Formats: sequence, C-alpha cells, structure tokens
Amino acid sequence: MGNCGAFVRTAAVFLWLEVCLVGCDITDGNTEHLKREHSLMKPYQGVGSSPSSQWDFWGSTLVTSSYVRLTPDERSKQGSIWNTVPCHLKDWEMHVQFKVHGSGKKNLHGDGIAIWYTKDRLHPGPVFSNNAIFHGLAVFIDTYSNDDATDRSFPYISAMVNNGSVSYDHGKDGRSSELGGCSAEIRNREHDTYLAIRYSKGRLTVMVDVDDKNEWKECIDIGGVRLPTGYFFGASAATGDLSDNHDIISMKLYQLMVEHTPEEENLDWTKIEPSVSLLKSPKDNIDDPTGNFRGTPLTGWKVFLLLLCALLGIVVCAVVGAVVFQKRQERNKRFY
Repeated sequence: MGNCGAFVRTAAVFLWLEVCLVGCDITDGNTEHLKREHSLMKPYQGVGSSPSSQWDFWGSTLVTSSYVRLTPDERSKQGSIWNTVPCHLKDWEMHVQFKVHGSGKKNLHGDGIAIWYTKDRLHPGPVFSNNAIFHGLAVFIDTYSNDDATDRSFPYISAMVNNGSVSYDHGKDGRSSELGGCSAEIRNREHDTYLAIRYSKGRLTVMVDVDDKNEWKECIDIGGVRLPTGYFFGASAATGDLSDNHDIISMKLYQLMVEHTPEEENLDWTKIEPSVSLLKSPKDNIDDPTGNFRGTPLTGWKVFLLLLCALLGIVVCAVVGAVVFQKRQERNKRFY
C-alpha cells in the first residue's frame, strides 16, 4: 500500500507540472522576442501617413498619447489601425491591451472590436468597419447581440479563419463560421483588459485576462489551423445606433521560438491557403461524445493526461482488488 501511495503522489506531481506547463504556455512577454515593427505601443511613434510609418489608420480613429481610440462613444462611427509591415513569422503571439467603455447601460452599447491578421489591409466594410469577406484570421470582441438566440451572453469573443469564400454573417453574430468562443465581461472595467492570440504549429489559442488578476484564461483552443506568412495585423471597431469608446492601448507581437521539420522549413509559407481541418462544421465547436473530436490529433499533454488517468485507474483497481482479496483470505481463515 505504501508503494501505491507513493506512486499516486508522484503521478499527481507530474499531473500538476503538466497542467502548470499548459497554463503557462502563453508567453510572459519576453522583450527579447518582441517584434517592434509589428507592435503598437505608447507613445505611438511610427503611426501616421508618412512613408516611414509602421502603422496607419482610417475613419474615426484618434491617436492620443495614452490610447488609440478606434471609435468615440457616438453613433455610426467606424475606425481602424493597421500595421504597414507584413509579418513573416511562422509562429507568433499577439497581446492586445484594450478598453471598451461608454455611457450606455446594459444591452445598450455596441458594437465591438475586431483583431485581424489578413492579406489585405484598410478595406472598410460592414464587419466592425472591415470587409465581411477576407483572407486570414479574425478575432471578434462582440459587445452586442444581433441575433435573438439566448444560448450565449455578450460581450462574446469568437474567432474565424477565412479563405475569401465565406462572408461573416453580422446579423447572426458570425455563428455559422466561428471556430469557438467564450463570454467575457470586458465593458466598463476599472482596469485594462487583455487578449492574447497565439498561432504556433498549426494551433490557434485565444486567451483573455479581464479580471485584473494577471492570469490568462483559455477562450479558444483549436488545432488544424493553417495561416500563411506575409499578412498584416490590424484592429478595427464600429458603432451603430448604439455606441462605445473602443480603445487600443497596445498591440505587442512576440516571435515564438519553435522548431520545424525540414519539409516545413522548405515550404513557401506565403502560398499557404488559410484553412482549418475540421471533421465537422465550425459552429459545432465542442467535442463529440461519440469520440469524434474536432478533427485534430491529440496534443502531447492530452495524450499524457489520458495515459495518466488510465494508469491511475489501473492502480486504483489493483489496490481495491488487493484489499478485497485480503479480506476474503481473513474471512476464510475464520472458518478453518
């Protein structure tokens, strides 16, 4: 029994370490890997219309010394800010510090912010002031429900990958094309709120920090995602009949140091078509109870957890069996 207890304790330690590694997978913001040419930070130098600018903006966007306001708390405003330098990193992580606030009460505010990694830039349209049809990745921080469905609460964060063949359905809040999402109370917080978008080895992870606890919480995690290099980062926002201040405080891009196979290194990443390998529709973004997961192989830590659970199950069964066997032996001795 002592050996079994020691094994269980050791296994528990390994499980805790693995969970910790997963939770700490999002970078802590190592400045060594900060890519300044793709980052937007105070005092926002390099923002403007000059040929040397690394960021330019459109619409109602106002650049101050403390924030970039994409829209003021006024009706029918649209604004965006875009990096002018194409990103050629294969693995990256974007940290967005933002603030959404206004005078509107519950359900009387809109519309939200979108973070983009797309082939084209500065293309005004109906989706948070950008095109509804695009090539690349979009992460939407949607603060107003256009649909009558009541199965989710807003503000709601979702992600979409598009190869130009699908139009984002704003009237349905993009339900038919979303890869996953979560609700997050980001409006009128006394502290700043944060979003992290990580793309590495074909896996897209979106994390949020909205409680001022310096802790990332997972919102979206999906594999089988293919994104090319050479696209542009941007942020946009829009208001309609309802409004909010939509502020970007910073956008910091970090390079992730990841090893790739020789085949991946020799691949022309600029020719990759944005896509997601799913066994089922993107809107069915939950695991199937019959065992058909979201179309991607299990990651290393999931395999580890499954094996550990199986091993612990075997140990528990063995311990229970040994106890039962011992009890029977003692009972039999009483009759002899």
